[in-house]
Order: sequence, then C-alpha cells, then structure tokens
Amino acid sequence: MATSLTEIHQPLTVSHEEWIEARKKLLQKEKEFTRLRDELSRQRRELPRERVEKNYVFNGPRGEETLADLFDGRGQLIVYHFMFAPGWSEGCKSCSYLSDHFDATTIHLAHRDATLAVVSRATWPELAAFKERMGWKFHWVSSYGSDFNFDYKVSVSDADRARGKRTYNYAEIDFMLEELPGLSVFSKDQDGTIYHTYSSYARGLDILVGTYNFLDHAPKGRDEEGLKHPMAWVRHHDKYENNYFVDTNSDYVPPAPAVQAKPAEPLGHSCCSGEHD
Repeated sequence: MATSLTEIHQPLTVSHEEWIEARKKLLQKEKEFTRLRDELSRQRRELPRERVEKNYVFNGPRGEETLADLFDGRGQLIVYHFMFAPGWSEGCKSCSYLSDHFDATTIHLAHRDATLAVVSRATWPELAAFKERMGWKFHWVSSYGSDFNFDYKVSVSDADRARGKRTYNYAEIDFMLEELPGLSVFSKDQDGTIYHTYSSYARGLDILVGTYNFLDHAPKGRDEEGLKHPMAWVRHHDKYENNYFVDTNSDYVPPAPAVQAKPAEPLGHSCCSGEHD
C-alpha cells in the first residue's frame, strides 16, 4: 500500500446535528456544480463541427482500418490519444493509469451509439506487446505513417521542432515532449461523412480518470501536494509493490527506445503534470 506525503486533514469534530447542517450547506454547492456541468455539457454538444477531409488509415489487430472503420458501425467515435511513440519500450504511465478505466466502459458506450478507440503513433507490434502485458481488451490501433496524431496536435512534428514551438490545447507552447495526451470525438452521418466535433487536452482529460473521482471524495483527496508533479506517484499497474512509497523528486521520463533512430526529445514534466490547464 502506498504511503502518503500527508496525514489525513483533521477538521473540527462536531455533533451529528452540526455535521448534518454543514453537509447540507456543501450539498447546495455540489448541486450548483452539477447544474453548471450539465450546462457546460449542453454547450459542448452545440459546438459547430468540421468535416474530416483526410482518409486516415490505421493498423491494428484487424489489419488496416480507416477512421470510418473505427466507428464499428456506430454513429459516434471517441478517440483517446495515448502517448506511445515508435521505439518506446512501453506506453506512458499516466496514459496507462487513465486507460486502466477503459475496458469497463466500452460495453456501455456501445449501447449508447458510441465506440471508444485508442490511437498511438507506435507501431502495431509495439502496441500489441504492451497491451498484452497490461491485460487490456479495448481496441487500440497504430497511426504510424499517418498524419492523424500531428493533425490532432498530440505529436510534435519536424516543423514544430524547427521552430521550437508546438500547438497544444489551442495555444502555442514550447513544451517539446514527443507525445502528449488528448481526446478527440467524431460523428458519422448516414451517408458516411465524418465530422470532428470536439477535442480536449491536458486537464480537460481529468474527468475521465475514475480513480481521481473516487479520491476527490476521500479525506486526503488526491494527496499530490508537494510532489514533483501531480502524477509523480502513478506507476503502470504491474509495477506497484508492497510498501510502495511516493518519490517526491520523481519526474516523468519517456521510456527508453529499443532502437534510438534519432536524438532523444527534450524532457519535460509528466504529460498530466498540470503545467497546462
């Protein structure tokens, strides 16, 4: 079990009646937040859409697949952009933490006319080996050789490297890590036309992490204050050990490539460090 940086915060100890009164006050704020979230979701659904003009091709367990194929016969496609570059020995630990939640939801999404697919730039054999190690079942495909990752702003391009800037989360940044995470959503009309309806990055992905949502209800919360970055404690689920402790000086370093075909990217903080809101 992981030890913590902090002790459990000790609030006031009160009578049951006082506790109920305090809880009711917070409940009003929680209800306000729920209504605000519902309104934000409504506005998200009303965003304009853009037609997808390129014919993206992916490679995976079914062989070559187009973006249309990834819909798997449904009208909506949700793509998680998983940080895994060609040559990396394993996928990003923070993306793995998030992806541990996927398998439980795919069956439910499928019954709401939505398909979840995970896309990375590593080759399919690299993805397949890591997927087997992690025991995941969700559909994961490689965009290697495609513009997909570059067009949806999760992989740094040669042009980005040349100018020392990249676009991420709709802003110009100099954070030149080779891969960054994201979520992109698409819809498909009956005539087969595909539209891009939404993309989100950085802390916009926070709501997808079920473990965080549980921790937010616990006395210690996420308990990440004082860490090198908020996800410094996260490990691949097969790397946690008994008496695991948080290394407060840890920083995310991309996995060492099996074959270093080009100079390593400049290192930065974790993809989910909170550096970018």
